[in-house]
Amino acid sequence: MATDPAAVPGTEFSPGLPVGLASDEGEAPPGIGPYQLAWRRLRRNRVALAFGGLFLLMVVLCLLAPVYAHDIAHTGPNDPHITDVIKINGKPTNVVSTLGIPIGPTWHGRFFLGADATGRDIAVRLLYGGRNSLQIGAEATLLTILLATIFGIIAGYFRGVADGLISRAFDLIWAYPVYLLGIALGVSLQVGGLDLGLFKIQGNTLILTALIIGFIYVPYVGKPVRGQVLGLREREFIDAARQQGLGSLRIMFGELLPNVASTIIVFIPLILANAVLTEAGLSFLGAGVHDPNPSWGTMITDGIKLVPGAIHLVLVPGLMLVLTVLGINVFGDGVRDALDPRAKVRIEH
Repeated sequence: MATDPAAVPGTEFSPGLPVGLASDEGEAPPGIGPYQLAWRRLRRNRVALAFGGLFLLMVVLCLLAPVYAHDIAHTGPNDPHITDVIKINGKPTNVVSTLGIPIGPTWHGRFFLGADATGRDIAVRLLYGGRNSLQIGAEATLLTILLATIFGIIAGYFRGVADGLISRAFDLIWAYPVYLLGIALGVSLQVGGLDLGLFKIQGNTLILTALIIGFIYVPYVGKPVRGQVLGLREREFIDAARQQGLGSLRIMFGELLPNVASTIIVFIPLILANAVLTEAGLSFLGAGVHDPNPSWGTMITDGIKLVPGAIHLVLVPGLMLVLTVLGINVFGDGVRDALDPRAKVRIEH
């Protein structure tokens, strides 16, 4: 998390400079922006960039799922081929044997990674499942960051009754373990969906899972933002803004928001990784994505039923999940180090 610039020797605080991005005069050329400085630091962290590239590769592969399904596998993610027979090395082979065991990887266009118990192409479902998992993770992250930023700034700036109500709401959500609260909300909303008055969200849609996960993680970002705003509201530049007659909204989102931006940026990859992992966990437990929508969590659930006869059904989606979350986390650590004003990275002019 960002550090108060006043506590870092050799740094000078500026109202227009986000907290956590203050830099030493001798560390950067004159006139360089804080985010440009952070980018120069990040460029020199080759490990973080490599894992960020790994995550981008996963995203691109999942986005190309329709192309792979239509032009290479020639099947959709939910098309069953339980009675089909394909040729492997010139030998006719049942996609699903009479004992109910699906074929393993063929390493060819069709059934590249094998099939599941109903004859659906694992590679196609893997890519479509990744699209769903990443979509839910991105939507949940956007909701978390948006709500946490708004309520965290409001609570820290106004204090008093507003702070008391928002903080107690944060504490209430925080008190429940993530998966326990996610299961409770997921199961309870599966039957009737979520009625928001103007529109209703069905219980088997991806957006409902994203809303549940996004809601769960709000206090994990909102509480640090609130704590930082509590300290910033007493600074001289906020007093100067009040003396100039600026309104509360202008001060909150024109003065305070830029100064907590670095903290919010650091939380984005952290929440994204946790959202993707949480979606997989909830889907695995039956409280997230449901058939016919694929996801890495539901694929692991289906694969466990056929272990050890078809262990690839568990290993393949599990490996994709691990690589995606690992890529986000390592890249997120690099972003945090780049935004850390205490990081002493030599900058070439």
